Amino acid sequence: MAAALVPETAQRLLTPETLRTAAKQSQGIHLVPLSLRRAIKRYLRDQDKTHMNRKVLLLSASFDRAKGTGAELATAATRGALLDDPNAPSGAEQRAARWKVRSAYGDTGLRYREDETVAYVASRMPAIYAACHRVLREVRRRLPEFVPAKVLDFGAGPSSALWAMRAVWPKSIERVNLVEPSKEMQRAGQSLLDNLKGLPLIHSYGSIQELNRNIEKHERGHDLVISSYALGEIPSLSDRITIVRQLWDLTSDVLVLLEPGTPQGAKIISQMRSYILWMEKRKCRKAEKSSSRPPSNVKSIVSHEASLKNGSFVVAPCPHDGRCPLENSDKYCHFVQRLERTSSQRAYKRSKGVPLRGFEDEKFCYVALRRGKRPEESWPLDGMKFETLKERHAKRKPEDLIIDYDDQFPNEQDEEFPNDGGDSLVPYASDGHELSLFHDSEEAEEEEEQTIRADLGGGWGRIIYSPIRRGKQVQMDVCRSTKRDASEGAFERVVVTQSKNPTLHFQARRSLWGDLWPF
Repeated sequence: MAAALVPETAQRLLTPETLRTAAKQSQGIHLVPLSLRRAIKRYLRDQDKTHMNRKVLLLSASFDRAKGTGAELATAATRGALLDDPNAPSGAEQRAARWKVRSAYGDTGLRYREDETVAYVASRMPAIYAACHRVLREVRRRLPEFVPAKVLDFGAGPSSALWAMRAVWPKSIERVNLVEPSKEMQRAGQSLLDNLKGLPLIHSYGSIQELNRNIEKHERGHDLVISSYALGEIPSLSDRITIVRQLWDLTSDVLVLLEPGTPQGAKIISQMRSYILWMEKRKCRKAEKSSSRPPSNVKSIVSHEASLKNGSFVVAPCPHDGRCPLENSDKYCHFVQRLERTSSQRAYKRSKGVPLRGFEDEKFCYVALRRGKRPEESWPLDGMKFETLKERHAKRKPEDLIIDYDDQFPNEQDEEFPNDGGDSLVPYASDGHELSLFHDSEEAEEEEEQTIRADLGGGWGRIIYSPIRRGKQVQMDVCRSTKRDASEGAFERVVVTQSKNPTLHFQARRSLWGDLWPF
């Protein structure tokens, strides 16, 4: 009975006026919270900062080398190289070797030295935090009932994702398990979290095997499992698959994978997404076959409970669970988050002695998967009627044509000019001003999220690249679901004109890269 009321409720909530709020998923310039900036300053105050600019450049060069090596592996890896892939060559030896791959690199990753760790905290941690916050914030918006209590952070580093999780779910998280092989990163994360109040119970482990040895079987289920910027440091595809399968087994609800916004990172996310979806589909097929046999009463109860846990679907960014339409193409799915640089980034991230801009753009790729079946919900534009521009003009009243020129052209005295302190080329907000802006925006977002959200039924497409605005039309590259059950998807260009649909045209002109688009 409750399921039958879902479409009516969705249509009642979503109107042409509220579509824009529901579709808004991108975030403007992100302001790193004051508590994290102070923690980074306090951490760097106790470290050796000699030749820090050179350390940051060397760290960046090491990332570029790892990126090049990973790109070669990603190019060599094909769809048939995935373990247990149905299109892979069959054979008795291969079937016997399934899930027995040695994780030579999976639990090791890059072991950061002390100087590399300090450079990472000073230059990369704020950007990683901003990307994690952007992704987890969308998970909260798409799943308002999801309130994680126990979380696992794989490849935790200096706990960038933990800071983001505490900002998104400040009161619900009770226990956090961190998996980080680098002892220097573990110490940096502990130092950054010192003197913070209201922290959950935190345990650090050097590998997934160590985590499994130290927790009971009934404690292995985590409401949220996140891996941020870690899978790209595993050079072997088979090891990467083994790690992701272990992370999925430790997930009781939502798994988030996050990688840099590069072709290599997009390839990794696409492969892991395809693998988990295929693995869960295989489990569902096996459960259906076993349920078709005449079992006993006890077995039927067990199989029914197991079937409820089987299955998976993509929460974000994909609006469908089919094959990625950008696979084997010259394009790749990625997004961008702009953040205001912290004082440590402005001090140490320099290019040939020239000061950097006051902000930077962090490109990232991600996927958020949830256990269970995708909910069947009505599409947002079902039952909606839109007027053309000609019909709208025909309904205008004479008093609506009066223009208030004072509102159209405000006086110069009414405009506010911010005080840059003399530095107009690279303006930086003060800590107090930045903190007030951050909290004001968060409070406004929380009020919107309580009433309006985009559902998971597959009727919302994803804007992959920046929309192109040409005159009175807007062109958008959208990844969308082509079936009502969201089993297949396609990548297509949507053109919205003002004359045919002024309401959607108004929304399209304000849509940004990463927002949703209704169908």
